[in-house]
Order: sequence, then structure tokens, then C-alpha cells
Amino acid sequence: MDGDLLPIGQFARLSRLSVKQLRHYDELGLLAPAYVDPDSGYRYYRRTQARQALSIGLLRSLDVPLPVIAEVLGGTADALHGVRETLEAELARRRRTLATLERVMADGLPAAPVRVVTEPSRLVVLERESAAGIADVARATSAAVGRLTRQALPLAGPVQLIGLFPIELSDAFEVRAALVVDRDDPARPWERAGLALEALPGGAFACATHVGPYDQISLTTHAVLAWCAERGHPLRGPIREVYVSDPATTEPDRLVTHLMIPLEEGPS
Repeated sequence: MDGDLLPIGQFARLSRLSVKQLRHYDELGLLAPAYVDPDSGYRYYRRTQARQALSIGLLRSLDVPLPVIAEVLGGTADALHGVRETLEAELARRRRTLATLERVMADGLPAAPVRVVTEPSRLVVLERESAAGIADVARATSAAVGRLTRQALPLAGPVQLIGLFPIELSDAFEVRAALVVDRDDPARPWERAGLALEALPGGAFACATHVGPYDQISLTTHAVLAWCAERGHPLRGPIREVYVSDPATTEPDRLVTHLMIPLEEGPS
């Protein structure tokens, strides 16, 4: 050993990291000690390694994952772009959550009026997308709707889109987007896309109308679920979101969506 080597405890204080962190970074190959005593296994570091150790601490404080830190230290110039996109997505989600909270603070807990409606069976084409938890519902729904409209439009008549969601939202679940079609439509664009026609069951539904951004629909869903629970209706799925407005031409605060929960047993 030479005199430039520092024991792990002293180096930890110099780099503002814990001994446990330094050992972990060594195990990951992120920051190896300059020397390891072959008898005691004790780790020693050079003072020149402090800059790298401090850089790791800085990047961790910015929520940069350790594998990405390894890329940054290895000189990969664009390694942080993905982290930035992730943080922006999380920030957007937090802003949506804050807006929903502010609506609850202003209007109280959801108590949208619920009515019972009878819906006919409808002929639809479907697209499916896996959602990785509740926070991923908006992305999954947009992806399914986007693919569906690209493949199955234009139709001869008006466009009616319906989102189908399970009652229980686990760590991973399937989101379905349905487009109502007319079997006699002369264009039949779904055939060119290879989409099969399916029957969306009708029946009696508990229904409430949501007016506002899609990311606040959970408030109206809450009201319908509470209404069903209070009246002893079994919670059956899928929950339907019937999109009345065109988001391309309607302000988010004016979007109209019907929330519907089936009251009768039927195929899901």
C-alpha cells in the first residue's frame, strides 16, 4: 500500500457516502476500491476517486438509477435522456393528481347523480393493451384507442368509442377499446385491418355522466361504485367509459363521458 490510500471509513466521509453504499457500489462494479487487503478484506480508496464517488451521490440525489449512472460514468452522452423523460412523465402524473385533489377540495367527495339505463347489445371491434398498474391506464387506453382508430376508420356513420376496464385494478391488467360499427357499413374498414366483429352485451347499467378531463374520471367512477355498493348490487365488470365528446375539438374541462357499470350478469 502507498500513502495515498484512504481506509473505507475515511473515504466515506470524504465522499459523503456511507460505508454500506461504498460496499454496494463495489459489488455492482460501479466504484471499485483501489486496494483490498487480501487478509482482512478491508477496502481502501485513493483521493482521486472522490470525484467519481461524489458524482454517484449527486446523480442518486437526482433519482438516476444505478445502471444509468454506470453508463454516465462510462461516457455515454445520452444516458440521462431516458431518466429525464421518466421524471417528466412522473411530474405530469403528479400534476394530474394535484388537479384531481383540488377538484375534491372544491366540490367535496364525489356524489355524481346515478341513474339506471338500459343499453342494447352493440357490434364492435376491439383493441387491447396491457396496463402496468393504475398509473399506466391513461397510456394504455390512448394506445388502444389510437391503434383502433387508425385501423378501423373512417366509418360511414358517427364514431362511438367505449373504454372497457376491469373492476379490480391490479399490478397488471388489460384495457380494451371498443369501436361501435354497423355490419352494413359499405366501407367495412375493420375488415382491411383484420379486426373481428364482437358483440358488446347490453342490459341494465348504473350510469353517471362525467364532465371534465379524462384523468379525473376516477371521481365519477367512485360515485357509481359507491351507489352500487349502497344498494347491494354486485360489482360486475367491465366498467364502461362511453366517450361522448371528441377530444380533438373539445376543451378538457368540457369533455363528456358516461360511466357505466353493468347491473345484470353477462359476458365480460
